[in-house]
Amino acid sequence: MDVERKLKDMLYQEFARIGKSLSSPKRLEILDLLSQSPKSVDGLAKSTGMTVANVSQHLQTLYNARLVDFKKQGNFVIYELADSAVSDFMSTLHRLSEKQLLQVQYIKKEFLNNHFEMEGLSLTDLKKRMENREVLLLDVRPKDEYEEAHIPGAVSIPIEELEDKLATLPSNCDVVAYCRGPYCLMSVEAVEILKTKGINAFRLENSVQDWKEFVKQDN
Repeated sequence: MDVERKLKDMLYQEFARIGKSLSSPKRLEILDLLSQSPKSVDGLAKSTGMTVANVSQHLQTLYNARLVDFKKQGNFVIYELADSAVSDFMSTLHRLSEKQLLQVQYIKKEFLNNHFEMEGLSLTDLKKRMENREVLLLDVRPKDEYEEAHIPGAVSIPIEELEDKLATLPSNCDVVAYCRGPYCLMSVEAVEILKTKGINAFRLENSVQDWKEFVKQDN
């Protein structure tokens, strides 16, 4: 075996470690959740509908592939992405899947566009309208995810608190709600709640990560 062949075999063997760790739908979901903020095993179990034991097994696989890391906070073990490049990769995976896989496009159309008819807003329009102070941007994710990272200027009202805090929203401007990205329904629910109360509301399907990439390109 020549040196080049040996080098390639060794490299692709290592690349395959990451590929294998991504072969589980639940592990992909875990990475998506961790791209929002660090989370405990219990929190991930609740969000994914899995048992703590199953989540722990998936996290171990991701840890072995160096995609996640952990730290201890008191009696809790908190997991986080090992590097911001993992979040970038997940965003690319979403775009590639939606572009190449017709089933992804169908699912999005069937469950989002057809079931929830509402106006959306592009990042370009959002930036312009925020600069003109024409809209209130509402982050309806859990508070810890907002505190980890959010679109500048956004106000945090977690979806479960929205109905109780409607009176705190200004009545003289439109509201734009966003959450974890195009496949998250929290912003959909938020827009429906706002519209039933007579508030002119739009959904931003983009995530905080999408916003960061947009700002980089815009600059």
